[in-house]
Amino acid sequence: MAGGGFTTSGNGARISRLKSHQLVIISCIMAATGGLMFGYDVGVSGGVTSMDPFLKKFFPTVYKRTKEPGLDSNYCKYDNQGLQLFTSSLYLAGLTATFFASYTTRKLGRRLTMLIAGCFFIIGVVLNAAAQDLAMLIIGRILLGCGVGFANQAVPLFLSEIAPTRIRGGLNILFQLNVTIGILFANLVNYGTAKISGGWGWRLSLGLAGFPAVLLTLGALFVVETPNSLIERGYLEEGKEVLRKIRGTDNIEPEFLELVEASRVAKQVKHPFRNLLQRKNRPQLIISVALQIFQQFTGINAIMFYAPVLFSTLGFGNSAALYSAVITGAVNVLSTVVSVYSVDKLGRRVLLLEAGVQMLLSQIIIAIILGIKVTDHSDNLSHGWGIFVVVLICTYVSAFAWSWGPLGWLIPSETFPLETRSAGQSVTVCVNLLFTFVMAQAFLSMLCHFKYGIFLFFSGWIFVMSLFVFFLVPETKNVPIEEMTERVWKQHWLWKRFMVNEDDVDMIKKNGHANGYDPTSRL
Repeated sequence: MAGGGFTTSGNGARISRLKSHQLVIISCIMAATGGLMFGYDVGVSGGVTSMDPFLKKFFPTVYKRTKEPGLDSNYCKYDNQGLQLFTSSLYLAGLTATFFASYTTRKLGRRLTMLIAGCFFIIGVVLNAAAQDLAMLIIGRILLGCGVGFANQAVPLFLSEIAPTRIRGGLNILFQLNVTIGILFANLVNYGTAKISGGWGWRLSLGLAGFPAVLLTLGALFVVETPNSLIERGYLEEGKEVLRKIRGTDNIEPEFLELVEASRVAKQVKHPFRNLLQRKNRPQLIISVALQIFQQFTGINAIMFYAPVLFSTLGFGNSAALYSAVITGAVNVLSTVVSVYSVDKLGRRVLLLEAGVQMLLSQIIIAIILGIKVTDHSDNLSHGWGIFVVVLICTYVSAFAWSWGPLGWLIPSETFPLETRSAGQSVTVCVNLLFTFVMAQAFLSMLCHFKYGIFLFFSGWIFVMSLFVFFLVPETKNVPIEEMTERVWKQHWLWKRFMVNEDDVDMIKKNGHANGYDPTSRL
């Protein structure tokens, strides 16, 4: 970023620069409350599904299984498609909503899309807290899913576009930090509401989701729109003024002209989703899709959704299970803070690779312990071994929280060029929600059939994704978004072969075939 704010004499420039930094940070914090809502929902759903009054009202079959010892395997007590649908319906709705969110993000702006997300969240919370039957509960979850689709589309884009390059990674991870805070907040709420007599504690748990929903809605009303979005929609003077405010200097002409040129190129793209499939956009698309799939196959969301259920399965009582979930939630938050401070210093690749080793070892050891100590109808998991399992799960969660959690969102949001950024983010969110839905719908059934082997299943995927990062994910630390092609993709040993225009490829093919060989084999 230009340093013009410090070249003028006096304190005026310094004050202007300080105000601009405050404006950026406040805007990013308010926008990142979308993550708070998402995280609260992830945490609260697992908690209420372990509460007896909730199960008794909506899932009596599961309630009966949990109360009759020996009726079913320890690993199969919660295996119920309806119960899994309560959790997963949100993500299926979010998957659908993200396509509409792509349109609103591009045509109406990042700010208005966040406002729409907040409204969906508020209506969904009201329906969930007041639910009288399963249908009302599911409809509320679907509306929450629409909010997730819109928020996850707009917030990472907003954060990447408004943040200065040198701290873009840290500010973008505010979204994931808020996700982890939301999970911790939900676990604390569940721990308290589970003790409420009268059987209405679950309503309070679901209803308190209104707090982050209102925060997101108010935040969307007060944040500034990104200069990228304003320029993209033709508001050049407004875009220049916002850019001047958030950079804290009048020396913004070079960056402004870059954004105008990127917008001009973007407007020439009539079909951004089709444009994603062009050769020059394939590296970004492949990496973004792969990161979302791999992020879910670390097993993190399955564990965070059903943490209380999982701990109950492992022999913890209901209160102990919720307490253990609170501990893992706290570790999740603290470890994400580590990522905020280290991602722009150590880089993306270092965090991903280190975490891969840590998660792999944790899951393998957990599988060995459970395979020896927890069978279908008996639990030999002593207090000491139980604490050790919680420590291992915390070790696993901490590694995810400073790597695959935030970076799975950060890397896609900063690598797509402007002309395909909204469409690319839409595909990213869609793939993430699709596989989140798959894991949420399948985890309890997988736990029933795989038993302790579920952790070996996830550890196998962690090994594969670590290899993918080592060979195919380039470093994007401190690289301006508009310079990714020249400084990242054209320098990578594999992806540089894709940085050739389609017309050039056709010409090479034509000349090559005329000479009797296929030159595209070298591209």
